[in-house]
Amino acid sequence: MKITLLGTGTSQGVPVIACRCEVCLSSNPKDNRLRSSVMIEIDNINLVIDTGPDFRQQMLREKVEKVDAVLFTHHHKDHVAGMDDIRAFNYRWKKDMPLYCTKPTQQALKREFPYVFSEVKYPGIPEVKINIIKNKLFKIQDTTIIPIEAQHYMMPVFGFRIKNFVYLTDVSEISEAEKEKMEGADLIILDALRRKPHISHFNLEQALALLDELKPKQALLIHISHYMGLNDKVNKELPSYINLAYDGQVVSLNE
Repeated sequence: MKITLLGTGTSQGVPVIACRCEVCLSSNPKDNRLRSSVMIEIDNINLVIDTGPDFRQQMLREKVEKVDAVLFTHHHKDHVAGMDDIRAFNYRWKKDMPLYCTKPTQQALKREFPYVFSEVKYPGIPEVKINIIKNKLFKIQDTTIIPIEAQHYMMPVFGFRIKNFVYLTDVSEISEAEKEKMEGADLIILDALRRKPHISHFNLEQALALLDELKPKQALLIHISHYMGLNDKVNKELPSYINLAYDGQVVSLNE
């Protein structure tokens, strides 16, 4: 399994427009963050979780030629805004793109992209096939996906487990039953917005506490804002198995 961090930033990205803080002015490329998304290459398929506003840029940067399905964690704009650009893969592969999401996310996509779902279709629009998911395992071709339900303030969101890999973003609370789905993972990629508490995201302290409880072999923190601090400085403070993720980072796991 190959995991590529397409983006690791929060909804504004880093640098933030008009900000002059040390993180936004940093010359270290690891401090430049597009909106959070990840690609998983497994069982001869490519899966993408979330298509944020930077989706096109991320696909071009990683030279991606094929995406077999897109999974959505939830329907906030920084996770769905780039869906229009899946039409490039429609054109390349001459088939619809399977989308996996909840009913509320489906409804949001229909509001945000009405032309995609219109009975009268304009030539060249994205061609998609929506698959509604609930809190039970499902398969994409031969790959089993385990949804992990959490709360993003008052909004239910899904993370996903694929074999020994767990991805969970935009989370402020998770139940004990859902934590059990994360146990024994080799890699957990987890939301950690900043140091101070936040109403709808784990802060650094909360993310570290959950990881200490679950004890994966490796953990990467994502959905990071400029308030977190400089990448290299923060990593020196963290346990050896935990790091701030960075855009373009690649991790290979044994299945």
